[in-house]
Amino acid sequence: MPSNISRILITGGAGYIGSHTARKLIDAGYTLTIVDTLSTGHRWAVPKSAKFYRLDSGNREEMVEILRGNDIEAVIHFAGDVVVPESIKDPLKYYENNVVGSMNLISACRKCSIGLFVFSSSAAVYGNPAEIPVSETTATIPINPYGRTKLITEWNLHDIAASSQNSHSQFRYVALRYFNVAGASFDGTLGPATPDSTHLIKVACETALGKHKTMSIFGTDYPTLDGTCIRDYVHVEDIATAHLDALEYLANGGDSERLNCGYGKGYSVQQVVNTIKSVANVNFPIVASPRRQGDAPQVVADNRRILEVLGWVPMHDNLEEICRTAWEWEKRYNED
Repeated sequence: MPSNISRILITGGAGYIGSHTARKLIDAGYTLTIVDTLSTGHRWAVPKSAKFYRLDSGNREEMVEILRGNDIEAVIHFAGDVVVPESIKDPLKYYENNVVGSMNLISACRKCSIGLFVFSSSAAVYGNPAEIPVSETTATIPINPYGRTKLITEWNLHDIAASSQNSHSQFRYVALRYFNVAGASFDGTLGPATPDSTHLIKVACETALGKHKTMSIFGTDYPTLDGTCIRDYVHVEDIATAHLDALEYLANGGDSERLNCGYGKGYSVQQVVNTIKSVANVNFPIVASPRRQGDAPQVVADNRRILEVLGWVPMHDNLEEICRTAWEWEKRYNED
């Protein structure tokens, strides 16, 4: 842990990725304050040593009080809505929470002279990329409201950071553009617990457990080897490590960055489903369904920048390991 900062606030720290990151920061010796509405997160996922506030991190006035009251030195921002189909059906919800809420939080940070900010962004900012693998210089043309809300917040961060360069209170950020986060902690105590999840690996695990009679694959006619979408799946523990690396990079004077957070290889939906069937030893039925609006055929990261800039070292680049931890978590979570 760098000696110049120790007190960190995490928004959405009771959620899937936020809770894994919170645990990693606690283990690294940081003092944590967590803010979460618990709309999709869970109180049991918050580390016992962290101070917890149940509220909306988009409430600027209350966040100013919390940031000042806890002498916060850096913020990691996970809080936001993340379901692509829902964003298409209810874009206003996404703009209010992901854009307005984030802007209010950033404004509170500026009011409290907090100059270090790590943002949970998404590969959805690229939309249907014209080049594979996708680099940070690939055109950002999101094709759904979720991706647009993430990109707008990145623009906000960029402009505020640029405007602060000659001020007494400089603002620097890292936006981590996640590809497809999956898996669970290796001790089986943390994992995806959002009800009615649409994430492929979680839905496949639930189907293997018998919670769904069948599982749909949305689109089998894409221009890929087996006709199903291809994505870059990243273990949640490696994503959590990337946030710790980003925090320490900023604390040690690093410039603002937007970085892809992926492994640089892709697997099709069919390959993922087959892997879940294998690790679970269950052959559940699949239904071929029409394409979903807003899905790109293939999105795979060019991850050279994050490896170089943050020194990020992925430890779990293995689809079977990702699926196995997800399966073990799902079994345990549904037994409790």
